[in-house]
Amino acid sequence: MSGPGIGKHKIKINAYVHEKGKSSARVTHLDLESEELSKIVKPGEITFIKGKQGGLFIALKKDMIKRAEKLIKK
Repeated sequence: MSGPGIGKHKIKINAYVHEKGKSSARVTHLDLESEELSKIVKPGEITFIKGKQGGLFIALKKDMIKRAEKLIKK
């Protein structure tokens, strides 16, 4: 994990391990909840996530990149 740096913009996020059988979960999964994230990755859109040292890398498709860049320019 490289931490803060030039070109990195911090967002607020709530992360949960959602247990199977609780609160309607059919399988145990991760929930990443954030107003900023929901403006970048819209409901139903699919992306790629890869584990990395100290966290996750979430790849963005072209439309998602445009929305992310618009968000950080505000």
